[in-house]
Amino acid sequence: MRKPLNWRSISISAAAPVVSLLIAAAITSLLLVVSGFNPADVLSTLGGRVGDSATWIDTTQRAVPLYISAIAVAIGFKMNLFNIGVEGQYRVAMLATAVIGAAVSLPAPLHVLLCILVAMAAGSLWATIPAILKVQRGINEVISTIMLNYIAIGLTAYLFSDVFAVRIPGELNPKTKELPRSAWVPNLIEDNLHNLTGFIFLAAILGIAFYLIVFKSRFGFQLRASGANPTAARTSGINPKSMIFRTLLISGAVAGMVGLPQILGDKHTYSSDLQLNLGFDGIAVALLGRNSPVGIAIGALIFGFLDSAGRFLDLESIPKEIVTIMQGVIVLTVVIVYELARRLRERTVQEAASKMLEAGPTDAAAVVA
Repeated sequence: MRKPLNWRSISISAAAPVVSLLIAAAITSLLLVVSGFNPADVLSTLGGRVGDSATWIDTTQRAVPLYISAIAVAIGFKMNLFNIGVEGQYRVAMLATAVIGAAVSLPAPLHVLLCILVAMAAGSLWATIPAILKVQRGINEVISTIMLNYIAIGLTAYLFSDVFAVRIPGELNPKTKELPRSAWVPNLIEDNLHNLTGFIFLAAILGIAFYLIVFKSRFGFQLRASGANPTAARTSGINPKSMIFRTLLISGAVAGMVGLPQILGDKHTYSSDLQLNLGFDGIAVALLGRNSPVGIAIGALIFGFLDSAGRFLDLESIPKEIVTIMQGVIVLTVVIVYELARRLRERTVQEAASKMLEAGPTDAAAVVA
């Protein structure tokens, strides 16, 4: 017989996101009141952009690199590895892609493919350092990746400024040599004000690949098993050191693609006006999306919408930094509420198991059936 649905557990899972958003709205409103702003004005300004197509184009444009960044983070999270170094990994990859991509000449499809492979290799190579430190010396990946972020930021700044930048008299914004047109990825939508990157397809492919590899493959099972219970995984023949090394390298390879929408689709060069901090925002989006490809997409769109619509707060004399506060509060409440929901679901399962034991073998068999 088919096992009956646990409606209590389903109700808890369904209520968790609604409750978290309501709590986030209440906390944000309180902070706005304390700061001397009317919450209704903020919500009205943001809500007024919901029906604006241009805002949603900008939202999607901003969401694409956030989605790729969050996927990179989520790969590590699935094994209880905290790759905080996505920021440094994609910065190194952006500079490497801009320099190597501009130095070669290939047909358009091959040139784009080469740039993607260079970005993945650079990000993976930078992630190799914390992977080796973790496997060989047991150094916590959080500490090593945070430190490597600072090294990557300083190293790329030095190499860009003193080695690869092409300075044109009269221009205040130095840039590397521009990529040939064969390395450009065309935008789906392009005008003077709003662009929608063609890398949205790459993001979709990554989401599908993430789901198939993590949830439907043997490697994904080993990855999740190692994260859930390393001792049991080791007993079953899974090499934990190998899984750690491979997982961090894959995470780094995905992180290397975070900056490609800018390098190949927008700027076509490495410059000082690139959008940065995408690695740190990716951590928040991964937490908001609960490491699910669909959840991460929703989280990336929420962050993208708040960033896009938040620019209009200045027109109402409201600091747009309120958006950053809202993003932080949303992530914090979602993490707390989902953890409480998880504990409630576990308690529900334990109560059901206790009732089965108290019912006796015959009744328990009937309940299981």
